[in-house]
Amino acid sequence: MLMRMNGNLKLLLPSPLHELKDDLFIEKKIKVFFKRDDLIHESISGNKWRKLKYNLEASEGRTIVTFGGAYSNHIAASAAACNYYKVNSIGIIRGERPKKMNNTLLLAEKMGMKLEFISRQEYKTKNSSAFLEKVKKKHENPFIIPEGGANQQGLRGCTEVIDELPSDFNYIVTAVGTGATIAGISMGLKKEQKAIGIVVLKGAEYLKDEIDDFIFNGSKENTDTKYVLNHDYHFGGYAKIDDELIQFMNDFYLKHQIKTDPVYSGKSLYALYDMIKKDMFPPHSKIIYYHCGGLQGIEGMEKRYGIELFPNTDN
Repeated sequence: MLMRMNGNLKLLLPSPLHELKDDLFIEKKIKVFFKRDDLIHESISGNKWRKLKYNLEASEGRTIVTFGGAYSNHIAASAAACNYYKVNSIGIIRGERPKKMNNTLLLAEKMGMKLEFISRQEYKTKNSSAFLEKVKKKHENPFIIPEGGANQQGLRGCTEVIDELPSDFNYIVTAVGTGATIAGISMGLKKEQKAIGIVVLKGAEYLKDEIDDFIFNGSKENTDTKYVLNHDYHFGGYAKIDDELIQFMNDFYLKHQIKTDPVYSGKSLYALYDMIKKDMFPPHSKIIYYHCGGLQGIEGMEKRYGIELFPNTDN
């Protein structure tokens, strides 16, 4: 290993865990605890640090090549982490290079990441052996991290979330994009515990097979999973929003002073509240809500939709 992981990087680990007080929870006789991975680090926060940690260690200082969209939290965090550890990084970005770069891409370039833009059609082939061979030929001996850090090293880091929690909870709820986070979390659960993943993409029923592949490493012998996926709260699709979601996020912030993002954590937290209202958790349940970060994308979403999240506050 060429680098000492963490080193002098100031990380808030274990990330804070605190009980969230709400009249709804009292009415339903439920306890909800907030796991604040959004506070781990300003630029490498949430599940992004956890999924990058062992990937960076395994890279042994080789150039990192990874993937993401124009507003990708993973791209921003990868660039920041590689900058800190003085590792060269290349981000392969879905879509043509925009005439005006957004803050996520500008930050990545500022951190030293070289950006390569490819068509959306070609991006769909990013996991194929032919595409990956082309990447290896273009960049000398790169260490390739899949989109979102969705590989075994990423899962290993996400499993450590459970190590930081008390052992007596019943459910843990989190957003699902690539599926790596909930796969890692579920691998650390006890038999009687359950992870509930709120899928933020529309039409993503394929995720179950991919998550099972993560957990069982391709084996079909054991399909006893400790997670369930809920597809009812994508609000129209990835990065799609509506007034109800934005109002919920603002109301939650004003009450609890905790920011969420409209792509991942806002949707999953809305889902948790709605599921509790609908009595989908037995009385006396102890629920962990996992805040997986992603706040860097707020400004981009504001500009994209012409909205202001958390008015009269500092983003």
